[in-house]
Amino acid sequence: MFKMLTLTFFSLLALAANSVLCRLALGDGSIDPVSFTLIRLFSGILMLSLALLFLRRSQPKPLSVSRSLALRYGAAFMLFLYAIAFSIAYINLDTGIGALVLFGSVQLTMIINGVIKGQHLHKVEWLGLLLAFSGLIYLVLPKLSTPSLSGFILMALAGIAWGFYTLMGRGSTTPMTDTASNFIYTWPWLLLLVLWLIFNGAELQSKGVLLALASGGITSGLGYIVWYAALKYYSATQAAVLQLLVPVLAAFGGVIFIAETISLNLIMASIMVLGGIFLVIAGRWYFTRAVEKSV
Repeated sequence: MFKMLTLTFFSLLALAANSVLCRLALGDGSIDPVSFTLIRLFSGILMLSLALLFLRRSQPKPLSVSRSLALRYGAAFMLFLYAIAFSIAYINLDTGIGALVLFGSVQLTMIINGVIKGQHLHKVEWLGLLLAFSGLIYLVLPKLSTPSLSGFILMALAGIAWGFYTLMGRGSTTPMTDTASNFIYTWPWLLLLVLWLIFNGAELQSKGVLLALASGGITSGLGYIVWYAALKYYSATQAAVLQLLVPVLAAFGGVIFIAETISLNLIMASIMVLGGIFLVIAGRWYFTRAVEKSV
């Protein structure tokens, strides 16, 4: 039990810390979003490569990747799209708002994907879906004329990309090696970022570089490893509910480390979005259990 709680706590903390680190780096112009993304993904590649090297030495059987080359490149592109949109969005969004839009979009993407594939939603699930969408609209509606709208759209795009990335990895039988592979196969798009920086220049301060390294190597690289280790203790539904804590942790991280404020607008939107997603998840769990008991 202690091991399960420890892994869960640190994995959720790592997911929330990504938002705080990115906002800390980009909020005061310590680094530009392209450089942050490049350093973050590259340091993630290094950390995961070291983790794989350690596993190869500690396990007698060879490590393998469970997916095709096309799927690996597809997942890598979604990882890259998430990372670059995430970074650019945080120029204009507070930490808590960004995390709320991100994880709200992730869950909604996965829910809508299930509906498109023929998954039947009950009334309470439709109610939850409507409530969550309404919360996201309520969050940005008062500020439609400000730059936060572009940040909202980009963060929603990051959430959609992460949602598809998650869906692509659901059938993975070797999550550790597949995750490392996903990072490594972002190399074509990392080269594009290098070319962008060559022609457009980079804004780099030591603070921004260190925060990007920490985001990539620790909260992304090691954080994802810890998250996979924690997942074996939970069902898919329980894991989805746990992720709803991330925007709350990120919001408090923004207050503590960046001196951001938690507005009434954010609180109300959080209740609507997280409450709506919880209704969908809890509704699916309830009706699944009801079907199992009737059989």
